[in-house]
Amino acid sequence: MKNLFFVLVFTMTSVFIGCAQKKAAETQSISLSVKEFQSAILQQGVQVLDVRNADEFKNGHLKNALLVNWNDPKEFQNKTQHLDKSKTVYVYCQAGGRSAAAQSYLIEKGFKVINLEGGLSNWKMNNLPMEGNANMAQMEVSDFEKVIKGNELVLVDIGATWCPPCRKMQPVIDKIKQVQGNKLYLLNVDGGNDMEVMKYLQFESMPTYIIYKKGVEVWRKQGIVASQDLEKALQ
Repeated sequence: MKNLFFVLVFTMTSVFIGCAQKKAAETQSISLSVKEFQSAILQQGVQVLDVRNADEFKNGHLKNALLVNWNDPKEFQNKTQHLDKSKTVYVYCQAGGRSAAAQSYLIEKGFKVINLEGGLSNWKMNNLPMEGNANMAQMEVSDFEKVIKGNELVLVDIGATWCPPCRKMQPVIDKIKQVQGNKLYLLNVDGGNDMEVMKYLQFESMPTYIIYKKGVEVWRKQGIVASQDLEKALQ
């Protein structure tokens, strides 16, 4: 009887350890070399996440990358909740430190995350392609005002292609534009570049949507907006 008890305890312990090891293997941090990372992000539907700041991003980033600043905890938490947990997240920073920390955080939240070994510094050393232009011209406040005053109905969309909630909202904005047709002027403000206009608008976070009627601001909303709420505000 005693032997049977020990066998039972040993079996249960082995099963527990095996499950724990399997769980640890599933959640361990994975890093890829630049060549492996480059091949991986060419797949359809992958999520590429840049965890540096906006200035670093403008000076060069990977194609189709989303930007969420790891050094801004509130922004990082708010924006990464819009990522798709069913798809792998490929994360990078300048040298690999911030992205490793972000990887650990996201794994705890239930994401599968792969880090770029050595970051963009390693990427550049291998002469791999990047996107971005730090010298892109900004929108002038005077030009912004001309559009607002020169059109009956204007929807200002402050966002960026690298902003996860902005990208999530894009189908909603496309639908609104299609429904409204020529009645609506859609004015896109680049949240990573048009700094003077954003200061003028007292901008706080991306995305932000502002509606002007006959040159007067009548509605403003930050973050994800339901399609029906936006349509109602435009009526």
